[in-house]
Amino acid sequence: MPAAMLPYACVLVLLGVHTAEAAGAAGDNRLRWEPRCQRPLPDRAPSTAVLPPRLNGPWISTGCEVRPGPEFLTRSYTFHPSRLFRAYQFYYEDPFCQEPAHSLLVKGKVRLRRASWVTRGATEADYHLHKVGIVFHSHRALLDVTGRLNQTQAGQDCARRLPPARAWLPGALYELLDTRAEGDCVAALGFTMHELSLVRVQRRLQPQPRAVPQLVEELFLGDIHTDRAERQHYRPTGYQRPLQSALHHARPCPACGLIARANVHHPPELPPPLALPLRLGGWWVSSGCEVRPAVLFLTRLFTFHGHSRSWEGYYHHFSDPNCRQPTFTVYAAGHYTRGMPSTRVRGGTELVFEVTRAHVTPMDQVTTAMLNFSEPSSCGGPGAWSVGTERDVTATNGCLPLGIRLPHVEYELFKMEQDSLGQSLLFIGQRPTDGSSPDIPEKRPTSYQAPLVLCGGEAQNLSRPPLQMAPRAGGPHAVPLPLLLLVLGLAFLE
Repeated sequence: MPAAMLPYACVLVLLGVHTAEAAGAAGDNRLRWEPRCQRPLPDRAPSTAVLPPRLNGPWISTGCEVRPGPEFLTRSYTFHPSRLFRAYQFYYEDPFCQEPAHSLLVKGKVRLRRASWVTRGATEADYHLHKVGIVFHSHRALLDVTGRLNQTQAGQDCARRLPPARAWLPGALYELLDTRAEGDCVAALGFTMHELSLVRVQRRLQPQPRAVPQLVEELFLGDIHTDRAERQHYRPTGYQRPLQSALHHARPCPACGLIARANVHHPPELPPPLALPLRLGGWWVSSGCEVRPAVLFLTRLFTFHGHSRSWEGYYHHFSDPNCRQPTFTVYAAGHYTRGMPSTRVRGGTELVFEVTRAHVTPMDQVTTAMLNFSEPSSCGGPGAWSVGTERDVTATNGCLPLGIRLPHVEYELFKMEQDSLGQSLLFIGQRPTDGSSPDIPEKRPTSYQAPLVLCGGEAQNLSRPPLQMAPRAGGPHAVPLPLLLLVLGLAFLE
């Protein structure tokens, strides 16, 4: 269901993971998924959190990243045993990170504090910036930054530190912040490093075709607020795309060496990704446990039926960062429109999704009790809820206790790529950080969530999901898989 259908936390909970055992025991006409698709996590490399996090060493992006705005960037961070760090952020004009715009050099100090009381599995940290400098790689980038600074009085003072466009020198480093000097132009530019206030380091063994698995170390830093105006005050509760250790990263990685060797004067120019036409047919699954703002842990499972432009999805919600303790599952289904190329995010496709049906399955006693204490007919028809039993909430226009409203429409952003291992990846728009829904065109996402992986063969070769109906006399029909996908993609993308 789209995010607007229920409060962000509830949406995530609603999408709780749906296990095979629950599917067999739960209500009527259940969809029985192929084990590989229904249980994506065990089939993939398990991860182990490093506690306390060990930050020492270089960490890099493994490809071009998209932040809300949109902003396109790559990152290269180095942490030292002295707690000092140096961060490079390379910004680009294009979504393939081939046309450098400007680069930031950030120096400071970070101190790990304690395990997060809000986001399980994360560690809270304090940081202090010592220096921030900027290098422009084009006149256009200089004019863009100067224009942003001129929007406020404080920014106008800072804009005077930058050269006139005609006097711009390629490769020159211009100071935005130095603790030994007066003036701080970082805030005027809307820049923060609040991502350093939430940290998680994990290790996993990456399977290799016909080879020994390789160690991969990942650094998850706090998420970036989707509203630029809120970034100065926002403290992360979720993560952005992880950095990987420059020494222990997934291979092959065409971008890794370029990013690791780059510096603020010589930004990396990445090779073009293998973009794929948007062919949604097939089954798509999370590649790992996903963490969203507002302390939400979930996995997603979607199916799209291209011939009818319908979708189905399962949002499996958990109470732990390893997605082992399910709380509830939401099944949603509906239809989507023919896609149009995005004019704001090059390479993306704009679609409109409608969620028309939803089922809810409580997976623990707490969620079950909450639903049983809800107002009559506010979430499904008469009758008591029980753990592991799915109920259709379409007739009640959703589920009020979980904030689900039906029917619902969301304006979405999709793209497909192929990674270096040949896997097809599906990127769906990032949900608003404030928990609202992109229910109007102006709120359409400009960045993406963690990618889903195609489950079983090429998407264009799939004609129906790997599941079979398990009819049960007198029971309602299972929600169309396309709708679930929409719900999962929209509501739980938040």
